[in-house]
Amino acid sequence: MAHDTERIQEVNISDEMRTAFLDYAMSVIVSRALPDVRDGLKPVHRRILYTMHELGMTSDKPYKKSSRVVGNVTAQYHPHGDVAVYEAMVRMAQDFSYRYMLVDGHGNFGSIDGDSPAAMRYTESRMAAITAEMLRDIQKDTIDFVPNYDGQQMEPVVMPARFPNLLVNGAAGIAVGMATNIPPHNLGEVTEGILKMLEDPEISIDDLMQIIKGPDFPTGASILGRDGIKKAYRTGRGSIPMRAKTRIEEAGNGKMRIIVDELPYQVNKARLVEKIADLVRDKKIDGITDLRDESDRNGMRVVIELRRDVNPKVTLNNLYKQTSLQTSFGVNMLALVDGQPKVLNLKEVLYHYINHQIEVVRRRTQFDLNKAEERAHILEGLRIALDHIDEVIELIRASKTTAEARTGLMERFKLSEIQSQAILEMRLQRLTGLEREKIEGEYQELQTLIAELRAILADENKIRAVVRDEIIEVRQQFADERRTRIKLGEDGIQDEDLIPEDEVVILMTHRGYIKRMPLSTYRAQKRGGRGVAGMGTRDDDFVQHLFVTNSHHYLLFFTNTGRVYRLKAYEVPDLGRSARGTPVINIIQIEPGEYIQTIIPVKEFTPDCYLFFATKHGIVKRTGLEEYGNIRRNGLFAIKLRDGDELVGVYRTSGEQEILLGTSLGMSIRFSEEDVRKMGRTATGVKGMTLAEGDQVIGMDIVDPTKDAMIVTTKGYGKRTPLTEYRVQSRGGKGIKTLSITEKNGPIVGLKVVSHEEDLMIVSTEGVVIRMNIAGISSYGRYAQGVKLISLKDEGEVATVARVQFTEEDELEEGSIRAAANGEEETEVNGEQAGNETE
Repeated sequence: MAHDTERIQEVNISDEMRTAFLDYAMSVIVSRALPDVRDGLKPVHRRILYTMHELGMTSDKPYKKSSRVVGNVTAQYHPHGDVAVYEAMVRMAQDFSYRYMLVDGHGNFGSIDGDSPAAMRYTESRMAAITAEMLRDIQKDTIDFVPNYDGQQMEPVVMPARFPNLLVNGAAGIAVGMATNIPPHNLGEVTEGILKMLEDPEISIDDLMQIIKGPDFPTGASILGRDGIKKAYRTGRGSIPMRAKTRIEEAGNGKMRIIVDELPYQVNKARLVEKIADLVRDKKIDGITDLRDESDRNGMRVVIELRRDVNPKVTLNNLYKQTSLQTSFGVNMLALVDGQPKVLNLKEVLYHYINHQIEVVRRRTQFDLNKAEERAHILEGLRIALDHIDEVIELIRASKTTAEARTGLMERFKLSEIQSQAILEMRLQRLTGLEREKIEGEYQELQTLIAELRAILADENKIRAVVRDEIIEVRQQFADERRTRIKLGEDGIQDEDLIPEDEVVILMTHRGYIKRMPLSTYRAQKRGGRGVAGMGTRDDDFVQHLFVTNSHHYLLFFTNTGRVYRLKAYEVPDLGRSARGTPVINIIQIEPGEYIQTIIPVKEFTPDCYLFFATKHGIVKRTGLEEYGNIRRNGLFAIKLRDGDELVGVYRTSGEQEILLGTSLGMSIRFSEEDVRKMGRTATGVKGMTLAEGDQVIGMDIVDPTKDAMIVTTKGYGKRTPLTEYRVQSRGGKGIKTLSITEKNGPIVGLKVVSHEEDLMIVSTEGVVIRMNIAGISSYGRYAQGVKLISLKDEGEVATVARVQFTEEDELEEGSIRAAANGEEETEVNGEQAGNETE
């Protein structure tokens, strides 16, 4: 068989594949997968709605079988699979998929559990009420029509879209080499944003974000923080974290339960419950005893029962971390603009929609103007005929044919062919006086309408005003309350959210070993006891810092060189009572030759609190706590020290308290902190106390006139002295004697302001810890030497003293310390501000 060589064309297969694939890709991008920025619809959705419009399936008409709609769509406009068309229609009828449903479905259209909808032959549908706004005035030449796939019918290129559907209902689609994922929004917010942009076309994206707060998902739930929203609105791309709406309630018998009321957008509830069950089975989440889905037609309710000993907040945070109770919506605002895919920011989306509406209004107005002018033209002919009715009748009667009569009218009265034809078709009843008046009245009304329509077309501002009025009309009719809450300041689950909030003891040795322990480590003892070992230490090391705080509070580490570092308490390793601890240099980046002098726990950096500093040379400084809210990982300077000076203590104060300074040689001074003006973070400070030669400041505390000054010496002696014996002096003086120093008791190592309800914790250089009730320590005057508080081994000395509040539970529950030795807890209990309790 001979081949027709003239019809054979050789092509490069690589070039052919490239061209064919590019054609295919553009077809998918433009004709299937991506929405148009003007109406927010993909071709399949547009064809479904237009088919319903042709079938008259409006919201006030009876439902019709879904199969009828799908059949007409595939037969006339969309030559693809009927399953894909039905799935697209089903999504438009799901209240958990669309924020404002475009299809009103009757029957089983699926569920949030992922259940499939019933077959199209069983379900019925019609347009939703708001869908009428998508097609309003489509018959008035507001949009272009193009031939369908076989050229037998015409279909719309875009819908008039009287509301911003792209933002209101969002869109999702995967094309070739690109994808779109636009979240739904609240109709009231978006229309308000459009109104503002109509008033001020130069409005900024940040100003628009004050109106359009963020996505508004049909399933409600919450958005965490605004960072993701801002990035998405400014660039067109971003990630928005979403979290389920949950609550914790008491189930009885001391047990708690977690209730899930709303899920993040596009989360399958059945799969979520299955995932939680798998985590419990695999022991990745502990403490869940039962899991039930109690959802019904009244709303969602997933119940998670917890064990009595489980912290519900920690369990909930673990669920957020490991399940789709918290997930993210990846925003990619990609849409077709003039047939080309573009990533758009928020303002650009509104800009293109407003331009579309201006074009719709202009074309509709022109259409109405043309119709009005055509009708006025006919009425002008009828008026001429009525004014010359006898002559018109005579001319018509004398004509042999209709064409001859029409030509005669045109020549005699200078009429157009259309006017002449209208006169010939006029009924005799129009000759009555009442009908003549109606024609005249209609003509005058048309003249007024024509003038108005021409004025609108001639003025861009009037067109924008019409758009504004129609947007307001849509908002008043369909806008509703926001469903999705935006939780400001919450950007996701941090490590600390998975850690229970417990009171812990922080210990640190002189050589820089630090650890965290539970409060159950210690038990109350009588004065003079031997105590229990609180920390394993080497012979040449000893515990220097000890205090109680919350595991979620900040720790400010102040060093001898005046630098400050910051950690969360839970970042300190949790070790046993006999463990030595972790070198602090492994968790904070202190410089060589630098060591921790003071540690202060802080809950939050409020502007009404201060840090009060004291140095070895008697220099003091007062700085606002808020200046230490942002500390770099490698620390920063908290105070500028003079040569040879060192930082000996820092306390948190209220700004109106009195300060008590004590020296190693037994001197002290009491003055108001208001004597020290507020200074910057790097300031040096002012003189707080004049020191004798060889003397140095060993500590300070906050004065409470109802309490006593507790003095402890290096050799284990101590005493209580009423603070009433310490008169208020001016800052910078030499002070007064607070204890007689002898060889027996040794220099002072600690000075504390204490009450009878508190306990005293004493730590020796051998790491021995003893706790005693302060009420059991004798009270003496300022010149007394004190009594023995702790029995020390040979060459052992007191290294650290701390105070803890005493409660009856100490006796009822052995090994428990219920109150804290830091100012945070004292603030909550007593309403006062204090600092750390260590030296």
